[in-house]
Amino acid sequence: MKIVSLLPSATEIICALGLEDQLLAVTHECDYPPTVRKKAVITSSVLDDANRSSRHIHEGITGLLNEGKSIYELNENLLAELKPDLILTQELCEVCAVSYNIVRDAARILEGETEIISLEPNSVNDILANIRLVGEKTGRETAARALIAGFEERIEHIVSKTVDISTRPRVYCMEWLDPPFAAGHWVPEMVSMAGGTEGLGQTGQPSKQIAWQQVVDFAPEIVILMPCGFNLEQTLMESKAVTAYAGWHSLPAVRNNRVAAVNGSAYFNRPGPRVIDGLEILAQIIHSQLFSFSFPAGTLQSFDRPNTNVRF
Repeated sequence: MKIVSLLPSATEIICALGLEDQLLAVTHECDYPPTVRKKAVITSSVLDDANRSSRHIHEGITGLLNEGKSIYELNENLLAELKPDLILTQELCEVCAVSYNIVRDAARILEGETEIISLEPNSVNDILANIRLVGEKTGRETAARALIAGFEERIEHIVSKTVDISTRPRVYCMEWLDPPFAAGHWVPEMVSMAGGTEGLGQTGQPSKQIAWQQVVDFAPEIVILMPCGFNLEQTLMESKAVTAYAGWHSLPAVRNNRVAAVNGSAYFNRPGPRVIDGLEILAQIIHSQLFSFSFPAGTLQSFDRPNTNVRF
């Protein structure tokens, strides 16, 4: 089977199912597993985000969307040359991938039967269901079932320890730094699974821009910086923006040194296999007395104690 992935999360699912050799092309943002960087790149960004601040990136994206323009371009000539049997894409977020309409229109010129699968997860269970769906569409049902079973076991390990916990600290997952955004979709659900209360984002709903005063009023006991598309290094470089907000230093999380920066791109923003790693990261941040996991370098860091592990 010849597969084209137009989502970093779909690329990770394909590779987790043992189908990397059938993956012909990926997006310019696909970087995991590292070997996919050798694949043909079939998308590009209209914006040059290199060395741009969170505020400038946000303004650029908002401007394009307000003009009805796509943030990404698809190499239709390469798509026609590859003639894939399966294209994996999404309609969930205009900021995350090439427009579904562009993909659909481009696929019309292909000869033969090309199937377009749109992955639309809004919850952790939806992410697992997407893995199952891709397994079914690619003849890897057995591998998908085994993968999902392992993830469910890891989820149960955490939920069994937090389901009846009496202390559920208020957690703010900051999905964009300037302006501030609250994380949506599966992230608030993950916080709940990990034993916290995410009162600014809504499970199953898109991430949303919020007024900073809402954060001050919520008075989070834990703040987790996870800007969409940023790795840990980028997040730390941008993190000074949050310290300038009025009332930042009065937040309980800041006063008690319970602010963490994480690799949001790898573990929270992409609805793929590593979301389960993200759940374990949250569990350790929120209830370090209950959980002790080992994470790769570049995963998370205490915001106020840069030379220490995040052990609140």
